[in-house]
Amino acid sequence: MGDSVGIVWFRFDLRLSDNLALHEAVSTCDFVVPLYIWSETESENAHWAPGAATKWWLHQSLKALGEQLVNVDSELVIREGNSLKVLQDLIKETGADKVFWNRRFDPAGRKVDEQLQKKLEENGISVHAFNSNLLHDPDRVLTKSGTPFKVFTPFWKNFTENIEPEVPKGKNKRIPFPKKKLKSIKLDELALEPKIDWASGFRDYFEPGEIGAHKRLKEFLKDGINHYATGRNLPNEDGVSMLSPYLHFGEISPRQIWHEVLGTDIKPDHRKDAQTYLKEIGWREFAHHVLYHFPHTCDKPLRTQFAKFPWAHSKKNLELWQKGKTGYPIVDAGMRQLWHTGWMHNRVRMIVASFLTKDLLISWKDGAEWFWDTLVDADLANNTLGWQWAGGCGADAAPYFRIFNPELQGEKFDPHGEYVRQWVPELKRLESKFIHNPSKAPPLVLHAAGIELGETYPKPMIDHSAARKRALEALASIKGAGDDGDDY
Repeated sequence: MGDSVGIVWFRFDLRLSDNLALHEAVSTCDFVVPLYIWSETESENAHWAPGAATKWWLHQSLKALGEQLVNVDSELVIREGNSLKVLQDLIKETGADKVFWNRRFDPAGRKVDEQLQKKLEENGISVHAFNSNLLHDPDRVLTKSGTPFKVFTPFWKNFTENIEPEVPKGKNKRIPFPKKKLKSIKLDELALEPKIDWASGFRDYFEPGEIGAHKRLKEFLKDGINHYATGRNLPNEDGVSMLSPYLHFGEISPRQIWHEVLGTDIKPDHRKDAQTYLKEIGWREFAHHVLYHFPHTCDKPLRTQFAKFPWAHSKKNLELWQKGKTGYPIVDAGMRQLWHTGWMHNRVRMIVASFLTKDLLISWKDGAEWFWDTLVDADLANNTLGWQWAGGCGADAAPYFRIFNPELQGEKFDPHGEYVRQWVPELKRLESKFIHNPSKAPPLVLHAAGIELGETYPKPMIDHSAARKRALEALASIKGAGDDGDDY
């Protein structure tokens, strides 16, 4: 018998440690071929093909993965085109009889994988698929009646009572690569990076790749987690892990994070902070659970009555929101942070999403599409859950009558205006008393701060009180007469 060869097809699992597909291939094959296939629109859901920020991160991550593989006597084979044809060609070139991958749980990815597995197995190739990117298979956590959860709290209770995340696998010291030279296109040929370097600000905040992921986790566990329960709501503080893009690209696994947190020596009075953080990992699991069981939600509302919601489409208003020129400082700060860094603080994500869907009555889908193109952590499950939550039309959605008041939200979570001053520098000299609503400042105060409303900083594009009333009327039209609403 000849040497056995296995192909490990990397997707959203760009790491060497705790990679179940890679671990199994190294354990059972004489030679292993690490493969990445760039097939941008290969799915029925090409609408959600990778956005610009995603492509930038992917380039850096693939580069980092390639460098790591060289250090373990291997190399990353990069090819472009139809996945089945690429796999069949590589199987023929190497004599491989096994293909390993970690399962995808998005609707389009699942469909492609099912078709590929069937075709490969028909040709005598064994396919080995693993769950390496979630703490659990989405179909393992169900209600007592066997149906999927739509509300997080009972989902999380069931999860914590029945799921024990496995201990992560270590990194293979050596990954034996076939002795023959295999064709691989150069990473630059994929043209993932922008021709104009609009992503320069991204590099100031992130170090893509597995090494960068573990550095960031280590920094967070050193101090940030001890204040997470309160710090996660304060956008001016370094109170969150910022691991979302690393998780999305699989540069770190949720199992690794879970066990690192539990293994950290946390003082008793900070254990609540650790549990709060683990619950956020739980929200990621819940997002994938919902999308897995309700695959239509990436394009349609889970709550069917919202299909008739009277959205007020306005290209002009959408563009003002996208550019951070709404006249509401906390909203503008968030949108500008997103454009500069490819990331936005989660508390601010909720504020800007509420403003778009409730104040401007612009569809959650328009917001989801903008985030999809501009976020480095653009994850279909998380993005869908978050935007439907804000729009009141999805799983565990905020009460439909909950409408965030951007001024009050700013005063509560950025009380001294440091976050606003960082991202909206034209307001940096304004007194804190007026930082979240410059239109309330007396003319002399504005003049002293060098602000001319409508010129150096926009006036509010809409009156929040009137917008709130309009939103409640629109919501009542599909819900029936309802609550007078709360202004948060």
